[in-house]
Amino acid sequence: MSKTIAINAGSSSLKWQLYEMPEETVIAKGLIERIGLPESVSTVSFAGDKQVVTKAIHNHTEAVSILMNDLKALKIIEHFSEITGTGHRVVAGGELFNSSVLITDEVAKQIEELSDLAPLHNPANVSGIHAFRALLPNATHVAVFDTAFHSTMPPVAFRYPVPNAYYDQYAVRKYGAHGTSHMYVAQKAADYLGKPLDDLKLITAHIGNGGSLTAIAGGKSIDTSMGFTPLAGIMMGTRTGELDASIIPYIMAKTGITDVSEVIDIFNKKSGLAGISELSSDMRDIIKSRDAGDEKAALAFDMFVDRIQKYIGQYLAVLNGADAIVFTAGIGENSFEVRKAIIDGLSWFGLDIDDSKNVVGADGIISTPNAKVKVLVIPTDEELVITRDVEKFK
Repeated sequence: MSKTIAINAGSSSLKWQLYEMPEETVIAKGLIERIGLPESVSTVSFAGDKQVVTKAIHNHTEAVSILMNDLKALKIIEHFSEITGTGHRVVAGGELFNSSVLITDEVAKQIEELSDLAPLHNPANVSGIHAFRALLPNATHVAVFDTAFHSTMPPVAFRYPVPNAYYDQYAVRKYGAHGTSHMYVAQKAADYLGKPLDDLKLITAHIGNGGSLTAIAGGKSIDTSMGFTPLAGIMMGTRTGELDASIIPYIMAKTGITDVSEVIDIFNKKSGLAGISELSSDMRDIIKSRDAGDEKAALAFDMFVDRIQKYIGQYLAVLNGADAIVFTAGIGENSFEVRKAIIDGLSWFGLDIDDSKNVVGADGIISTPNAKVKVLVIPTDEELVITRDVEKFK
């Protein structure tokens, strides 16, 4: 037996899950939040217990050190050497990586060089990689790419209608994200539906603070909503999603902003649900305020639902119909209000939710028996996908 840890390093967070392999048993899991801020929070859950510590954690290197020392202090492991594999979620693999790879110095450098495609994520991913490689020099370190699942998209889907030179010379194209999640829930959906994945047409909706939808035919991604970077697609917690590029120079001219990166930062961090509601990026806060009569919160909710409905309609056209729509991730798994609002507006397509099944904690089919297109809720497990990929290299 050996232990493998799955790592998901965000811009200011580090989510992890430790497995006993090959049994795929979760030994412990945790989250370090607010990295770089004075009151960082580290949570470790194990054996039915939970430890929460607030302290200053200045960077991802320090966060990894704290995590590993906590594992020893809490006697979850006795020695670092017990961990024989680490799997790192990497958001952008560009056209260089269409599958998971062993991490070498060269691979780490290439991931860092791809940061333009995921400026909020790849730098953090690389920091986590360097820290774990230093602490666990004899372990198997594997990079698992969000974009890999989408490498099956045809050119008609991934190319942008810009001059060919921009693609040929600079690889300007759609890459997508959340690939491990879309792949996992598609496979689980086939199990629930009792059909081979190869025979199914699915629309998977990974809806959390970040969100994307994917059209899947025969188990392969043929189109997805996120684009060149994770800024594109549906409206998200703090991200705009799709908008007219001409808005960028217009805002710069009107506000006096001279650095285009400042506008992109606003689109990434101060827009979406947070920008419209002027309240929060958390859907739970939005719904609570909407129900209390807050008009901005109501508009934010309605816009969020509207953008998702439009992508579902688009992908029903791309697939020429679908067998099922699958909701996953934080909002997709937990907000029955969002699921109901989305599906109620798509009844023409034969979509219909059973309200008695569309509840908190739903797992499986939630559509009515007569629905032409099934609707499912499936909790995602990106960490398990990452861990399984690590095992392939051991």
